[in-house]
This record gives sequence, structure tokens and C-alpha cells, in this order.
Amino acid sequence: MIFTETLKPENGNKVLMLGNEAIARGLLENGNGFSTTYPGTPSSEIGNVMARDGKKNGSYFQYSINEKVAYETAYGASVSGLRSSVFMKHVGLNVASDPFVSSVYTGVGAGMMVMVADDPSMFSSQNEQDTRRYADLAHAPMIEPSDPQECKDFVRYAFEISEKYSIPVMYRTSTRVSHMRAPVELGEIKAAEKKDMGLKSIRSRATSIPSNARILKNELLHKMALLGDDNFFSSLNRIERYGNSRIGIITSGSSYNQAVDAIFSLGVEMNVLKLGLTNPIPQEITAQFLSENDTVLIVEELDPYLETKTRTYRDILGTGAVVHGKLDEFMPWSYELNPEIVGNGIRKMLGMEIKNNSLPKPASRPDFCPGCPHRSSFYAIKRALKLAGKSDTAITSDIGCYSLGYYEPYSMGDSMLDMGASISIGSGISLATGERTVAFIGDSTFYHSGITALANAVRSGANLLVFILDNSTTAMTGQEPTPEKDAVVNGSEFTGIPLEDMIRACGVKDLINASSYNQKELMKTTTSALKSTGVTVVVARGECALINKNEKALREKYHIITEKCSLCRNCIDDFHCPAIQENPDGTIYIDSSECDGCGMCAEIYVCPFKAIEVVN
Repeated sequence: MIFTETLKPENGNKVLMLGNEAIARGLLENGNGFSTTYPGTPSSEIGNVMARDGKKNGSYFQYSINEKVAYETAYGASVSGLRSSVFMKHVGLNVASDPFVSSVYTGVGAGMMVMVADDPSMFSSQNEQDTRRYADLAHAPMIEPSDPQECKDFVRYAFEISEKYSIPVMYRTSTRVSHMRAPVELGEIKAAEKKDMGLKSIRSRATSIPSNARILKNELLHKMALLGDDNFFSSLNRIERYGNSRIGIITSGSSYNQAVDAIFSLGVEMNVLKLGLTNPIPQEITAQFLSENDTVLIVEELDPYLETKTRTYRDILGTGAVVHGKLDEFMPWSYELNPEIVGNGIRKMLGMEIKNNSLPKPASRPDFCPGCPHRSSFYAIKRALKLAGKSDTAITSDIGCYSLGYYEPYSMGDSMLDMGASISIGSGISLATGERTVAFIGDSTFYHSGITALANAVRSGANLLVFILDNSTTAMTGQEPTPEKDAVVNGSEFTGIPLEDMIRACGVKDLINASSYNQKELMKTTTSALKSTGVTVVVARGECALINKNEKALREKYHIITEKCSLCRNCIDDFHCPAIQENPDGTIYIDSSECDGCGMCAEIYVCPFKAIEVVN
């Protein structure tokens, strides 16, 4: 369902929604006036919805150049009197952590919600970082919904806490909550309103010089102490009783769903404390639960965050409740939970027989889409490196679709750390070894954090060949626009920032443009650039195969002429397009339903026997 349709039903109607769509709806129902993001799975859909529908309540929306800029821009709107929100994935908070931690000290004006989506089991991320640690580090309030209805409803509390205590509120989800689909009862959309905050009147708070920050730190600690005792937000937390028992589970977020499923699957009697406010832990209801139960299992994904806090609070209270969790190996530290894993924790706590846990299934290998320009680029560049005798060249990669070049048969990428790091790491390798190094980065990632890295590489005299793979979009997260493209934002037209101008502004003199779909040109360009020294940048352009997909579906398709095919397998083994497949008898064919019509497989560099032709 397209989200614009979910805005049509009247207040009180139910609509099937993703968790992320429900968060966007919650923003519209609670007068959000300003939203920013840098897209990152599993949070991307919120920005995509607000880009389309934010104007329904008068909201401003912005795809920012990175998460730090997104955070600071939303903060500026907040202190100007607009309820604001910013969305990102867990590693994006690393980029935004500097302003996040300081803004918790300074406080905000109108309410500010900081939505962060964690990715247990690393479905689309390079690590399994637990964002809850940031809330603890910064002394920031944190709310965790468990399903799409709560995703919408809890937005209200985020803004109310933020405004009552003048503090940004972290709104934490996980992949399972963000991408869960369920019926959501709608409320009334509320127009965004600007409050008269008077920035000049709060300059002593909003300016983080040490003399101000020292005072603000103690005020912050007082706010969090008050919030832990604030029963006004008690509806965020609840105790559920399944039978007559003195055995309990404390849980939150997605883990709550797994815990309840496990209880019903096992048919045991237990009590559950479901926390929606997880920083600070609400004192009254937690103390009540610990006193009513003799044994408590903490069910949570990733780090023992709730467990550590619960054990500490238990010791302070002196209730004597026995607490189990990750620290005593009742629960695992890694990956998503499921009812079977939680069930084993319950079995161990009750002295029942433990069942063998099924390990997480390895994710199927991702691949470039048929017609993806990156496939053609990697194929041509790898061939050029081999012909130049440079196959052992150190190659650094970055975050984006092109990171799939790591897999065979391309095997292009010896490191991938974080956004923009390919240029920095490549620069360090070249300076340490004296060898020419190759770095891959995408257009969106270059604007995000590659610009400063490139300027540094030029300034330090690195011997680096940088390929900017420009596919005209932020492809991996949902085809969001990049700063390079002309765009209409909130009804205003903006001219894109030319990529070449940014590259030259970083001091690069050796700049070459090439087409990802012209393999001869790209091979020739690569061979020449390998002979250069200093920083060379090659911009390889080819539009993402998912852009204008309906138009591309009308392109000419290709097929393999069996009589001409020598079964050399270069097209299937080395070029590796999903549309090119093998019959049981070993012959090779092109699946017309998968073929994008890009024609790269028909190039002589892929099929030297000219056995691939346009379907007549």
C-alpha cells in the first residue's frame, strides 16, 4: 500500500502499516513541524513517507547530507519553536553523536524526537551496535515501542517528555519493529505550529561553553531523576500476568513479542514487565515487579543493558529477587531473539530440559540487480587491473550497493569500515606502503563523508586512484535523492551541486569521467589512471537499474544463440548477471523476465564469441 492512501481514512479507522509508516503517521498526528534524515535501513521508510506526505500537516522535510547535519538542522528547528524529528540507523548515530550528547545538556525548545533503528543480526549493517548505550552515555530519555500501534502512539510521549523536561528524546526501534506490519488505529492529523521560543533568551543554555555546560550537567541529572519517578508517563509501562506465579520477565521493544510468544508456546505461568520507557528505568513499577517475583529473567537483544540496570536497582532496593540474563548465560548476547531462544532461557530458569537452539541461518548472498552499472564497472576495472599486472593492488570499499563487489567473481574490496572510509583508509595504505591504492565510493557516500577524506588525501600527498561510482541515487536504502541532482524540496526547486565541482574544490587536478556501460572506455581509463601518481578520481556513471524501471522494461531483451555459444562460461562465472542462467544440461540461457536489456553481456569483453544478441 502506498502511504498516501493511509492519510485518507478518518480518525478511528484502522489501516495496515509498517512500524516505520506508523511512526510517520504519529509525527503527523502530533504536530511535528520539521523532519530531517540521512537514509539508512532499517529507518529509511520514515523519511520516504515524510518526503511524500509531510506537507499534509505543514511539516518541512529534508534529506540531509549526513546524520550529523540532519541532527543539527532539526535541533535548530526545535530551538526556533517547531516540533522536530530526525531519523537514522544505529551506525548513523555514531555520525550524529557529537551534537546528540551536547544537545542533551543544552536542552531543546519545542519537542525533539531522535529516532534510531538498531539492526540485530546485521541484516543490512556492518555491526550490531546497541544504541541504548548512547542513551545511557548521554543521559537521554529513551522510548521503545514494540509494534506498529505503539510506534504511532508513543510519538506523543516522546514529544511530551521532550517539552516537559526540555530534552531531546531517543526513540529506539529495531529491524523487526520498524518492518513489522500490523493494523494501526489512526488519530487526527494535527497541523504543525510554531511556538515563540525566543532563541536569544536561551542563549546561555544553547551555547555549550564550559561555564554553561558545568551548570547544565547537574540540571540534566536532576531531570533524569525526576523522570524516573514521573508517573505521568506510566502508561508507557505495564505488568501483564499470565497465571498465578512469582516468576517474571522484564523486557522491552521487539523482545517483548518474542517473550510473550515463548510463554504461550511453553504453557507456563509467568508475569511480564513490559517497559516502554527504558531510560531512565521507571522506579515505582520496577520496584513493584521485583518485590512480587522471586526470580526474574531479563529478555533483551544485544547488550545486557536492562539487565545491568535491573541488577543494580535490585541491589539498591534489597528485594532479594534472583535476576538472570546474559551475564549468567541464560540468554545469548548476539543476533535477533526468537521464541525458541527465549524459551530456552525460560526452560533453564525453571530447570526444564534445554532444546538445541537453531543457529541463525546464513543470509543468502546478495547480488547486483540485472542491469546494475556497478557490475559492469567492477568487471571492466578488474579486467584492467589484471591486464596491467596490478591484480594484487590494495582495494578499499565503502558503504553502499557497490560493497557487493566484495563477493566473487569480482572480489573487489579488501576493507570496508564505515561511510567515507574507503578514501581515508586507501590514503593511509598508500602513504604507509608507497604503493598506488584503489578506493571505491558511491556518489551519495561521497557527499556524506567522502569530501573531507578526499581533501585530506590530496593535502597529504596520497598515491590514490578513487572510483566514484555514480548511479544517480541513494540506491541501497530506497532511491532517495542525492545532493548532485536537481530537486523539488517542500515545493521549492533547487539546483544540484555538481560532483565534478566538489572534487576539484578538494584540490584534485586529475579528474576523468567515464561511462559504467562503456567497458572499453572504462578499461582504457583505468589502465591510464593506474600509471598516474598522486590522487586521481574517475567518475564512473550509470543510472541505477531500479530508476525508471517501467521504462527500462520496454528495452530490447537479449538471448543466447546456442550454435554460437562455446560454453566458455565467462558470462555466467565472471560477469555473473542473475538473468544469465544454466540449464540442467549445461547450456546457458538468458531469463527474459530478469533481463534488464542493458546489453553489457553482449559486449565482446564479456562474450568474445558474439553469441548474445537482441531478441528479434
